[in-house]
Amino acid sequence: MNTCRIIAEIGQAHDGSLGILHSYIDALAPTGVDIIKFQTHIADAESSMHEEFRTRFSYVDATRYDYWKRMEFSLDQWRGIKDHVEATGREFMSSPFSCAAVDLLETINVARYKVGSGEISNFLLLEKIARTGKEILLSSGMSSYAELDAAVGFLQKHGNRVSIMQCTTRYPTTARSTGLNVIEEMRSRYGIPVGLSDHSGTIFPSLAAVVLGASFVEVHVVFDRQMFGPDSSSSLTIAEVKHLVEGVRFLEECRNHPVMKDDIAEFEHLRKLFGKSLSVSRDLPAGHVLAFQDLESKKPSGYGVPAGEYAAVVGKRLLKDKRKNDFLEYGDVE
Repeated sequence: MNTCRIIAEIGQAHDGSLGILHSYIDALAPTGVDIIKFQTHIADAESSMHEEFRTRFSYVDATRYDYWKRMEFSLDQWRGIKDHVEATGREFMSSPFSCAAVDLLETINVARYKVGSGEISNFLLLEKIARTGKEILLSSGMSSYAELDAAVGFLQKHGNRVSIMQCTTRYPTTARSTGLNVIEEMRSRYGIPVGLSDHSGTIFPSLAAVVLGASFVEVHVVFDRQMFGPDSSSSLTIAEVKHLVEGVRFLEECRNHPVMKDDIAEFEHLRKLFGKSLSVSRDLPAGHVLAFQDLESKKPSGYGVPAGEYAAVVGKRLLKDKRKNDFLEYGDVE
């Protein structure tokens, strides 16, 4: 059973092209990710001409508003996107950035919602999503614990199932800024499922998060990190996503099957095969007092004094001649 859900975030990697977006779905489906995620932007609802670029990455958009406008898809297009994702056996998920986007996603019956880092204190949007009654994943990238306390409490009062994602709003995220320690802090603080939304551009933080018991891991995806877009440098390639999925499932097997260290019955044959018995390292006459340097250990076990009990014969007198490489029995000494 998969205990950690792997989310592949396409985001704006499609650069406004519906064809490229569908190509991402086809490429991601065979990797084994659980959820293929998008962002639903409706420029007129979420932005204005006053919005500044986070980083000036675009050569074709005069304003951030223009960029969001270019990232839009129609209701019918979103319905087709969701149908395509579900036809591959994956879950469709998208983050809304306006109440209008929630209405659109409700029309196509999205299963659950992911709230982006910048929306944690947007209680209008949180209320809109909460009223759907659906599960909510909160990304915590730009939030203090006080803000998260308020958001989690607000949503739980509505009865929604809530999970929270440790996230660092830095693109790409450095190892020092990943905040793996926060996963357990959040789990202890809120008593709800916790995951990691990673922007490092590597598979390592997500693998570590699984070991720490993350319920979700999310990574951004791009065909090539040289591609145009705000998240390209902090994304994984398709091949890396496949490698991540393999690693996550391997680590789940490790976590789901604890080893009882004292249960060694299945190794008895190997223990005898690789175990050692005491032998003598040179020809020794009867009457010789055994010293440490007279002893050697040889495979297998069970042919003489166990090598681990060598101290029991050191200083003892031999009762018979022993030739080099002979095993040493307790009956050979006084």
